[in-house]
Amino acid sequence: MTTIAVLGAGKIGEALLSGLLRGGRAPEELVFTEKHPDRAAALTEEYGVEGLDVTEAARRADVLVVAVKPQDIEPLLDELAPVLKPGTLVVSLCAGLPTSLFERRLPEGTPVVRVMPNTPMLVGEAMSAISAGRYAAAEHLALVEELLATVGKVARVPESQQDAVTALSGSGPAYFFFLVEAMIDAGILLGIPRDLATQLIIQSAVGAAQMLSRNDTHPVILREAVTSPAGTTIMAIRELEKHGVRAAMLAAIEAARDRSVELGQAHEAH
Repeated sequence: MTTIAVLGAGKIGEALLSGLLRGGRAPEELVFTEKHPDRAAALTEEYGVEGLDVTEAARRADVLVVAVKPQDIEPLLDELAPVLKPGTLVVSLCAGLPTSLFERRLPEGTPVVRVMPNTPMLVGEAMSAISAGRYAAAEHLALVEELLATVGKVARVPESQQDAVTALSGSGPAYFFFLVEAMIDAGILLGIPRDLATQLIIQSAVGAAQMLSRNDTHPVILREAVTSPAGTTIMAIRELEKHGVRAAMLAAIEAARDRSVELGQAHEAH
């Protein structure tokens, strides 16, 4: 039996626990850490999974999933370094943090797999990109793919692309939420009640996402299918282009990539 410890049972950590249980893992195969006792008790009651301190979790686990905020990583690594068992697989869900940070701070030869998930993990529709560290082997990547497949889709990428992935799919849901928010406001501007505008836009987004995911048709083709000559849609597209929406999106994602790089560099001296 492989014991998996989720270090940091926030929203993403809890979503992973829930997904692993739905995927067939027994509660006895899972443990978690959570610094707030009330939340730890609530999670144990809901999922039947035991909450432990970091030292005990590391002692028991074969796989450690690190799901803390990047700014909390230093004290966690200080706790883990003296107690980590040889051969324990460390899976990092921390945005911007390279595998080299974990390899430098943890015992020599520790296999590390870096993961960039996103918040649709909460509904079982995550897009997770995984990269092997220096000591991670094919079986480690396969195990991480198996675990993450319970909460969405998984892709393997070179670690050199992880900052770009963070900007594209890690932050990606926020861009869609931002667009939906703006479209709802547009509906209100046009005189549609907020509840109705919300229903219209959300279902349009769900339907469009299904169309994108169910076939190999390029987004341009799908957009052109809605865009009649001299119709309403082309007038809207003209305004989007006039206001530089495409260029703004490129610049925004590039800025997110740069921030991911900065997060990793902040730990290089440690």
